[in-house]
Amino acid sequence: MYLNRELPWNVVVPSKQLHSEGLLLQEAIILQLLEDFSDHKATSEYGYFVAPTSLERIGDGKVRQDSGDVLFPVVFNCITFKPFREEILCGIVTNIVKRGVILSCGPIKKKVYLSATKMGDYHHFPGKNPVFQNDKDSKIEKYMLVRFKVLDTRWIETQREFHILGSLEGDHLGPIYSCESSF
Repeated sequence: MYLNRELPWNVVVPSKQLHSEGLLLQEAIILQLLEDFSDHKATSEYGYFVAPTSLERIGDGKVRQDSGDVLFPVVFNCITFKPFREEILCGIVTNIVKRGVILSCGPIKKKVYLSATKMGDYHHFPGKNPVFQNDKDSKIEKYMLVRFKVLDTRWIETQREFHILGSLEGDHLGPIYSCESSF
């Protein structure tokens, strides 16, 4: 689910980027926040950091004695993406294996797994371009957009990412259409 969050953050501005003029100082803080934000992939609490949207407050700076850099406490709004159990999401098929399908969903790249045991009446058909197909000729193949339900999520701290176990069991779940572009 995409969420709008207000987050506190500590921004350290190197001393060489500091200017006495207010707008240049604010620009240096914003640029450093953007750089820090892009390096900080995700957390288990908030999910994936997608995009900062606004800077709400800049606190008083504190000079670091060892380097002369200045730490500014800031509060900003950003968009995050965090998967929740029972949520309905869409993902693009990136790989098909005998035991299931691997999807990418938003910032979660190739970490969504649909087990063949949770795909209802779909069966695996191997070959050069393997597919899952049901008796109604509905196919799941590479680069298809698939609607699924989140059964469970797992936060992997060492990789700073979520893994998702999904299901096609339920109403209105399954392939939606084929995407034109590939990964």
